Amino acid sequence: MLVMKSARYAECPSCQFRRKAKDILGREISYTVTAEDIKRELGISQISEEKVELSKIKKKCEKCGNDEASYYTRQMRSADEGQTTFYTCTKCLHQFQDN
Repeated sequence: MLVMKSARYAECPSCQFRRKAKDILGREISYTVTAEDIKRELGISQISEEKVELSKIKKKCEKCGNDEASYYTRQMRSADEGQTTFYTCTKCLHQFQDN
């Protein structure tokens, strides 16, 4: 985005490109800012979720009847409510959950 440095010209703050004010007079300026742009400007990096070994539990699969599933929990609702437990059957990989 060009910045008006004086009544005579506008300048790009990054590369110092200049344009005469009369050349851009009356033009509409619009641009889109994405979440990635904001994160980059603020120096925020995405925390990557690493693959971890999930705990296993004796839990019957509702699809194939296998007696073992891996699981993890996640807080999906407000903090005063319980966590949701997500299960994956170790045999057929069917996914199910308990609230």
